Amino acid sequence: MPNAIETSRLAAPVNTSERINIIDSLRGIAILGILLMNIPAFGLPGTAHDPSLRNEFGTINYYTWFAVDWFPEGSQRALFSMLFGAGIILFISRQEKKLDGIWPADYFFRRQLWLLFFGLFDAYILLWYGDILFDYACLGMIMFAFRRLSPKKLLIGAGVCFLLMLARENRDLYLDKKVIHRGEAIATQDTSVTKLTPLQKEYHGAMMEFKERNEFDKRIKRMEMSILKTTTTYERLYEYRSNIYAEGVMKYLYYMLWDVLLFMFIGMAFFKMGILTGTAPTRLYALLCVIGLGLGLTISYFRLQPMIDAKFNWYDYTKNVNFSFYELSRTLRALGIFGLIMLMFKSGWFNWLFKLMRPVGQMAFTNYLTQSIICGLFFYGVGLGMAGSLERHEVYLFVGAVWLVQIIWSHIWLRYFNFGPMEWLWRSLTYWKRQPFKKNSTRTTT
Repeated sequence: MPNAIETSRLAAPVNTSERINIIDSLRGIAILGILLMNIPAFGLPGTAHDPSLRNEFGTINYYTWFAVDWFPEGSQRALFSMLFGAGIILFISRQEKKLDGIWPADYFFRRQLWLLFFGLFDAYILLWYGDILFDYACLGMIMFAFRRLSPKKLLIGAGVCFLLMLARENRDLYLDKKVIHRGEAIATQDTSVTKLTPLQKEYHGAMMEFKERNEFDKRIKRMEMSILKTTTTYERLYEYRSNIYAEGVMKYLYYMLWDVLLFMFIGMAFFKMGILTGTAPTRLYALLCVIGLGLGLTISYFRLQPMIDAKFNWYDYTKNVNFSFYELSRTLRALGIFGLIMLMFKSGWFNWLFKLMRPVGQMAFTNYLTQSIICGLFFYGVGLGMAGSLERHEVYLFVGAVWLVQIIWSHIWLRYFNFGPMEWLWRSLTYWKRQPFKKNSTRTTT
């Protein structure tokens, strides 16, 4: 049984020879894809998913919105959650090969608690209210309990999470429809004959509040206020964003709970089955691609059309739809896109792409946080204050520029250093020991 000093020596980050290249490449693709999904919230506050507010119909901006929301929207977070689930197994299994007793669990929970701290830093210092690190830290600790399950049981867990996620989504829709239908029924009553009871007045008031909140001029005012607060001083932006995050963190976790757990379960199962590492038969990836994208994109089209018909008025949309297909569509599209990426990998024709993405994935933590920094300096008032100033299609040109910078700097950095700067800090804090940073260190790790 190793003592504390021996344990500290044995407990070290993964070295270069132990890395799984395809996992790093997938992580790189996902981290760049996440910026593609997040950029509307950075650059178009208040109108990220509502092209009606800037009268974008029929323009390149509208078609840009449609292409993104129809095809990749939500898929990259799903892919990253899958990889995080696989990472839990990788981390624990490697520690258990070296250490006995509670030490593997000890290091894992240290790792998660430091990730939680970094998530709060992203939300409260870098002021990115869409941070996912906090959720991954909390939910990763839950997933620790399932790490030894067989792939079959993990997929059953994923199925349960999917059903609960679908139920949560449609419960919310049902409650909103109930507010509308109950209030509109009361509105048709002749109050000159029968006065409304206090409860009926409450129901009618809730319906009117919902309706007025979604009127076009009210949405315009919220957009303008959101842009104004985003482009103000750091102090005022902090007050605005930190309040949003503090008030919404539990609500956001409620919305993210089954979403993240679903794909962590899938990631664990796919890793154990060899699907995530590219060793599964090609026909399996083809099946995921064809079924996932075939059904997912079809459902996605019919999901978006009612919102377009309602001119993005959530009241009218809610009134006229009976089932919410977003999570079903997103799950299918995410699996389809994963299947497509793995087909590209299996073909061998895109080795250059996966090699290009590998360093980006090795520095995924650093690149995720630097996306918050770069976007903050460009869009927030503390920097250039460009939020709301660019056209929708132009913010994606900005994404391309950030991608280029992150790809180049990841390749250059890892020529000289074993870790990205945040990866090095995270590992050093986890093991409570300064990790070798430069390539010429005694023990080479990445």
